[in-house]
Amino acid sequence: MKLALYQGPAASGDIEAGFARIESQLSAASRAGASMAVFPEVFLPGYNRPDLHKSLAQPLGGDWTRRLAALARTTGCGITIGWAEAANGTVYNAATCFDGRGELLGHYRKIQLFGPMERASYSYGNSYTMFDLNGHKAALLICYDIEFPQHCAALAAQGVTLVLVPTANPKGYEHVSDVLVPARASEMRLTIAYANYCGCEGDLSYGGHSVIVGPDARTLAFAGHGEALLVADLAPVNEIAPEILSLQRLDYREVRTTDET
Repeated sequence: MKLALYQGPAASGDIEAGFARIESQLSAASRAGASMAVFPEVFLPGYNRPDLHKSLAQPLGGDWTRRLAALARTTGCGITIGWAEAANGTVYNAATCFDGRGELLGHYRKIQLFGPMERASYSYGNSYTMFDLNGHKAALLICYDIEFPQHCAALAAQGVTLVLVPTANPKGYEHVSDVLVPARASEMRLTIAYANYCGCEGDLSYGGHSVIVGPDARTLAFAGHGEALLVADLAPVNEIAPEILSLQRLDYREVRTTDET
């Protein structure tokens, strides 16, 4: 399976410009043979637009997701993308995955909200989502979620091997994609696709460094600080010698601490 990852500027409230970019990048990913493309966090309406999160948020099954499903069908390339979801009188930082036929594969709400802006805009998610993606057991996380090894461990324990991660990582935090994402991949034998923005949105500068990493912590594709469409073939992941893969999940020994007097 070929997996694509788009790193680009934020739509920042311009929904039609955002959809135009989605269509062009999905078409390019399809021409490159990718069956799934991952886009950044809250691509609709824009991550650093808290003034729009509540006013423009839409429900699952609303206009945005219908249009995303139609674009996936038209291009033949699946899409995983972050967006602001309105549900039950609240708003969630959500990510949704459609396959190349436009069928809904997974929908997820961010568990680890980061900082005052996110906590003011969104409610917390409280569950994982898992689905089959061309023979890979896949799951969704969003940005800050991937920095917690507990979430990767919980997914790996349920058989997940591929994690798709829309993100909005600021400049100055490149260690997340350079260090933490490869560590999470290695620890739990995961392939992780981490799709970030580049450029600026209001007063926020993004760090780029989007990456696809295999379960041996090796980079399959990497973007610098500019706009990029990455495409990686995941077939080599199946050829990694098992003896070099981590045994941490199997070998872990829990130590219970007690007070000694």
